[in-house]
Amino acid sequence: MEPENDTQISEFLLLGLSEEPELQPLIFGLFLSMYLITVCGNLLIILAVSSDSHLHTPMYFFLANLSFVDICFTSTTVPKMLLNLQTQSKVITYAGCITQMYFFTLFAVLDVFLLSVMAYDRFVAIGHPLHYTVIMNPQLCALLVLVSWIMCILNSLLQCLMMLRLSFCSHFQISHFFCELNEMVQLACSDTFLNNLVMYFAAVLLGGGAFVGILYTYSKIVSSILRISSAQGKYKAFSTCASHLSIVCLFYCTMLGVYLSSAAPQSSHASAVASVMYTVVTPMLNPFIYSLRNRDIKRALKRIIGVPVM
Repeated sequence: MEPENDTQISEFLLLGLSEEPELQPLIFGLFLSMYLITVCGNLLIILAVSSDSHLHTPMYFFLANLSFVDICFTSTTVPKMLLNLQTQSKVITYAGCITQMYFFTLFAVLDVFLLSVMAYDRFVAIGHPLHYTVIMNPQLCALLVLVSWIMCILNSLLQCLMMLRLSFCSHFQISHFFCELNEMVQLACSDTFLNNLVMYFAAVLLGGGAFVGILYTYSKIVSSILRISSAQGKYKAFSTCASHLSIVCLFYCTMLGVYLSSAAPQSSHASAVASVMYTVVTPMLNPFIYSLRNRDIKRALKRIIGVPVM
C-alpha cells in the first residue's frame, strides 16, 4: 500500500442496478415514473393536511412530516441515478458521495423515528381517548419532531465524520446506485473496525430501539382494543392504526430483506436491488396506503383536485 495514494481518489463509480445497455432505458423510465409518483403523491398529502382545517390534528401533522421526509429520502438517490443513466456516466465525486451519504442516513433514520412517534400517537388516541388532545398537544408534537430531527442530524454527522477518516486506495467502484454507508466502509483500505462498531451500534440503538418501541406500543394498542366491548368499536379502533401498521411492516420487512441479502456471499448486486424496495417503492406507496383507507384524506384530496365532495 502506498501512502501517497490513500487520499488521491476524488471520485467513485456507481455501478447501478445493471450494466446491460439494453436495460438502461427501461430502468430510467421505471425510476423516473416512480420518482414522479412519489413526489406528487406525498406533495398531495402535505397539501391536503395543510389546506383542510379538519386535518389539523397530531396524526395528520406527523403524516405530513413523514410525507416531506419521504420526498427528501427519495430525492437523495433517484435524481443522481437518473442523471447518470441519461448522461451514461457513472461518476460521483468524493464530496458528492459524502453529501449523499449524509442526507440518505439522515432521512432513513428520520423515517424510522417518525414511524415510532406515529405509533405512540395511535396508542394515546386508542388507549387514552379522553385525554388525547391534552397529552398530544401542539407543543409536544413539535417537540417530538424536533428531537427526532436533532438526533438524526447528529447521527448522520457522526457517520460521515467517521467516513472522512478512512483512506481509499484503488477500489473505487461502488456496487450500488447510490453511496451506501456499508458499501463505502467495505471499499476502504484502512482499518474500519471503529467505523463498523459505530455503524452497527447506531443501527441497533436507533433502528432497533425504535422498532422495539413500536412493538411495545402496538402490544399496548392491542390490549386496549381487546378491552373494547363492541365489535364495531374494536373495528373502528383498529382501522385508525391499520395504515400505519402497513407502512411499518413494509418498511421494516424491506430493510430486513436488504440485510439478509447483504449477509450472503457475492451479494452486492442483490443488496442494491433489494434496497430499491425501501428507498423508492415504500415512499411511493405511503400516500396510497394512507389515502385509500382514509375518508378525511380522500375528502381533502377531492377538494384540492376540484371533485365535488358528497
